[in-house]
Amino acid sequence: MRTPTRRTVLASALAAAGTGLIAACSGSGSGSDSMKGMDHGAMNHGPTGPAAAPTGFVAPNGPEVSAAEAKRRPGPERKVVLTATETTLDLGGRTVRSWAYGDRLPGREVRATLGDTLALTLANHLPQPTSLHWHGLALRNDMDGVPGVTQEPVRPGASFDYRFALSHPGTYWFHPHSGVQQDRGLYAPLIVEDPKEPLRYDKEWVVVLDDWVDGVDGSTPDAVLAELAKGMGGMDHSSHGMPGMDMGGGTATPATGPSRMLMGAASPLLGGDAGDVSHPFHLVNGRLPSAPETFAAKPGDRIRIRLINAGGDTAYRVALGGHELTVTHTDGFPVEQATTQALLLGMGERYDVLVTVKDGVFPLTALAEGKNATALALLRTGGGAAPDAAVRPAELDGRLLTAGQLKADPGVRLPAKAPDRTVGLELTGGMAKADWAFNGRTYDPAQRYPVAAGERVRLEFRNSTSMWHPVHLHGHSFALGADGPRKDTAIVLPGTTLAVDFDADNPGLWMVHCHNVYHSETGMMTVLGYRA
Repeated sequence: MRTPTRRTVLASALAAAGTGLIAACSGSGSGSDSMKGMDHGAMNHGPTGPAAAPTGFVAPNGPEVSAAEAKRRPGPERKVVLTATETTLDLGGRTVRSWAYGDRLPGREVRATLGDTLALTLANHLPQPTSLHWHGLALRNDMDGVPGVTQEPVRPGASFDYRFALSHPGTYWFHPHSGVQQDRGLYAPLIVEDPKEPLRYDKEWVVVLDDWVDGVDGSTPDAVLAELAKGMGGMDHSSHGMPGMDMGGGTATPATGPSRMLMGAASPLLGGDAGDVSHPFHLVNGRLPSAPETFAAKPGDRIRIRLINAGGDTAYRVALGGHELTVTHTDGFPVEQATTQALLLGMGERYDVLVTVKDGVFPLTALAEGKNATALALLRTGGGAAPDAAVRPAELDGRLLTAGQLKADPGVRLPAKAPDRTVGLELTGGMAKADWAFNGRTYDPAQRYPVAAGERVRLEFRNSTSMWHPVHLHGHSFALGADGPRKDTAIVLPGTTLAVDFDADNPGLWMVHCHNVYHSETGMMTVLGYRA
């Protein structure tokens, strides 16, 4: 959701949807300077349906989208009703008021089978408009959940029916694409099971990591955004934000919480600056380290752990005390299996691992990289005292595996092909002015980088900022190199260039953005548009 109020607050100078914009170019988007390939056009919003594409682009609900969905051969319906509501959450001895799906944190897991049609009704009982984005799924464009691009926002008191085929198994999750709502309690896992699952294991553990600020000493994500949007200059660290201002477009109570701007967090793994926000809590499956979730198993069990980083501003380094991890998937796609002691997950990334468990009680620790804090869950297979909440297993400082070291399983590798089009996206801006952007332009909902159906597209992310960014592509998966893993979210370190390739086989208007929710909301987002 991009409202005029937020655009005014952030001084983004975005054009209102529906305003005619002058076409900026007619180039193909080829070449490293893809400002030449950027296109603009008028966007029209229907009263209830999805936003229409500018002239010359595929509409989110156009016939091309329907044809692509038909090829997925939608199967039996998996019906779900989901209510977004204000509620009180128990984090394990500490209660907070927040927004969540029902009264659970994370929201109740949605589990379906490959080939099913997910038919989910979202009822909005929040004081703000909201939406649902299905992170990692290649789905029909008008179900992608981006207000102002693929659908109208779901107003307070209204509901919206999401309905789409599940065309690939794996570990996914869902969250709003409206303001900074994701940094409240509005997220949940989505597991798409493979009826021909090749892995063999005894139990499955879904582990969702999160950094938490909402409802703690008066803080809200909207107030954090307001503070960060001022930049490092002119900050008033005595309180948050702007009294009575809600960055999500609704009505808010005055923000009186402490400053949450984080200074001096550093990590060599992340190339320097580790993050902008000092979240007071770090959670595993909605629980504080002082009251961790305990997963029960038997010695010798083989457990599949599905790891999801749902954080707003934190990368997590994850290890299971006393064990090695065998990585089997990342972002839903299988890889050639590799063993490691620790994994690094940027916001939005997922990894599946297998572990054959020993006898005892073991900490699953998620280190908030560069922030000197940890989240914790326990694996118990026998007797013994639980480790201390501050436990830091040696494996955290052991052998670390990153996505760039993995290779895709041969069955999911992209066929060798030179790119037909290169879209250059320079990551620009910084914390000083809160002017995060692509190619020096903060997000404009009518901006388009054109692509054509059937093309092999290369996205070239060049990070000229002093901070790392987890970049996320909607509606597709990309390959990290010729035989690298298939992913939808990848870390781009400062001063580096990351080139990723994908096949343009899912027509529509698709977001590309940094998955640091505060970076995206201050401008580091754009749209790829399929030419009609």
